[in-house]
Amino acid sequence: MIAYFTSNLWLIWVIISIICLILELSSGDFFILCFAIGAAFAAIFAGCGASLTVQIIVFAVLSALSLLLVRPALLKKIHKPYKERLSNAEAMIGKTGRVSEAIEAGGFGRVAIDGDDWKSVSLDGGAIDKGVRVRVVKMDSIILTVEPIDY
Repeated sequence: MIAYFTSNLWLIWVIISIICLILELSSGDFFILCFAIGAAFAAIFAGCGASLTVQIIVFAVLSALSLLLVRPALLKKIHKPYKERLSNAEAMIGKTGRVSEAIEAGGFGRVAIDGDDWKSVSLDGGAIDKGVRVRVVKMDSIILTVEPIDY
């Protein structure tokens, strides 16, 4: 059995490459993919009859090169660079919604935005009736400050 594996090391490299690809599916950050690339090239060298030492060197060098060259390129392509990445709270500012529970003058009410219901106050402190469309102008913790949208 050992004689079979030593004469067919390319098969072991292919299995390692496939396992790395499967593991990459669960992570999605292109880290393990680099090792799959290294194992695939090691399989090619093993199929050409290179020694185990050469195969391991090819695996190590190409995995390292993939980490330095391929991974950053893929990350840049997949995750487009934005000048400013908004957090969840900052992304709420400017969104529109509908008052689901009337906002009392100087008090609180509720606003529905994208299927979520938020505790809200009026920007000017006035009352806003139920059903009025509003825009988020500020967010303090989990309380939205809204203003009515005039159409």
